[in-house]
Parts: sequence; structure tokens; C-alpha cells
Amino acid sequence: MSQNSGAENEHAGRVREMFAAIARRYDLLNHLLSGNVDKRWRRIAAKRLADRVSVSDSLVLDVACGTGDLAVTLFDTLKCNVVATDFCRPMLDIAATKISEKVTLIESDALRLPFRDSCFDAVTIAFGLRNLANVERGLAELARVLKAGGWVAILEFSQPVNPAVRVLFGTYFTRILPVMGGIVSGSRSAYTYLPDSVKRFPDQRELIGLIQRAGFVDVDFENLTGGIAALHLGRKP
Repeated sequence: MSQNSGAENEHAGRVREMFAAIARRYDLLNHLLSGNVDKRWRRIAAKRLADRVSVSDSLVLDVACGTGDLAVTLFDTLKCNVVATDFCRPMLDIAATKISEKVTLIESDALRLPFRDSCFDAVTIAFGLRNLANVERGLAELARVLKAGGWVAILEFSQPVNPAVRVLFGTYFTRILPVMGGIVSGSRSAYTYLPDSVKRFPDQRELIGLIQRAGFVDVDFENLTGGIAALHLGRKP
């Protein structure tokens, strides 16, 4: 095993354990700490895909699906078959309580997806890309399983565009959120990790470059709630 592989496996193990520890309170905290705006972000992501993907017989993959909120939103919006994957079993157990018969749950690592090449019409990942041990490999894996002409949608926390909002959001994200998240979930470290991971993650335009280097074209982004989150879309040629 290479040194890089060992570090990536260690990172993945920490992330898996962290999400397993907070799984029971994950949905409550997502909606509470975002003022429910996270639901709107997922609806926008699903709507943008619906504008690009033929919905009649499409097959959509949601990677790092967590407790399944985006997978459910994709099915409700596109009315197509959805496959949702995550490597944290406690999160999938909660997702299983929400899904319809048209959503298939599979436990798998985003860096080693158990699917053949070019089999999905669209691929999504929401608030999961920054958690991967290797973002570039994760993007390459999304491209691998996507059909030619298919679309990827990446929903992720980003950098607010207004300086005043950036300061206010930074204060909330780094000082208030870890305390509130720790009290409700019992794991302050998980909600300290969140702002740290966002701070290290590429901003909107840097992420465009990474997505393009993974082989996607027509890559663009849409700021959501002033850039607190951003939706990136790209097409596999």
C-alpha cells in the first residue's frame, strides 16, 4: 500500500466514523442550522438537472447520498429511477426510511463505485465532494460512470460573494455552528470539521477548473444564497 493510499484510507475511516456518530441527528441539524434553506438548494439542483436530462427513462446516480434527501428530491422532480450510494451504513439506514421503490440504495465508496463505465444519464453529489479523501479521483469516478452527453451536478458549500455576508457567515460557521451542532448531536468535533473542510475546499471558480480537468465540458456554476452554497453543472462529451 502506498503512503497516499494509506492516508486516504485513514481519512475515509475518520469521515465514516464521524458521520456514523451524528447520523441520528443529521437531518435535524441540517435543517435547523441552515434555516431549512438546504431543502431549497436540493430542489434547485434537481430542477436544473430536469431541464437537461430526458426524464422518461433516465437513470440517475446520487453519490455520497447521506440520509437520502437529494435522492428523494431527484425522484420527486425527475420521476425516474435513482440509485443512491454512501459508505456510511447508519446514514443509509436512515435513508431507507424515506425512499420509494424507485430509489435503490447501495453501500459503496465514492472513490470506488461498483458500476460499469458509462451507465448513468446524470450523476449528483451534494455536500459530499469536499469530504472525499481525493477530490480529483472522486470527480474522475463520477465521469467514468456517466454516459457521454450526461450531466454531473455538484452541490457544495462555497464562498459568499458579498464581503459583509462572508464575514457574518464565517462568524456563524466557525463560532456558533460548532457549539449548536455539538450540543444537539453530541459531537462538537463533527461540526468543527464542517467549517474547516469548507475553508480548505476550492472556491467556485477553482472548482470549475477541477471539474474541467476531470473531462467535463460546458462547466458553469450558480451561486445559491449569495454563494454560501454553489451548484456546479458539467457535461461529459
